Amino acid sequence: MSTKEEIIKLIKDLPENVTLEDIMRELYDRSKIEKGIRELNSGKAMSHSEVKEKLGKWLN
Repeated sequence: MSTKEEIIKLIKDLPENVTLEDIMRELYDRSKIEKGIRELNSGKAMSHSEVKEKLGKWLN
């Protein structure tokens, strides 16, 4: 299924009383999820321990 077809399906699956803001939020969320999946697949993800270490430095 093409991206265009997936987006059309996403919009069709929303309730009839959906607002433009709701549609934009769904598209934004989908975009961020897809970006995250691409980053995971390309090895750009951090392990849980790496995140804890980095946060620990920021919070101290």
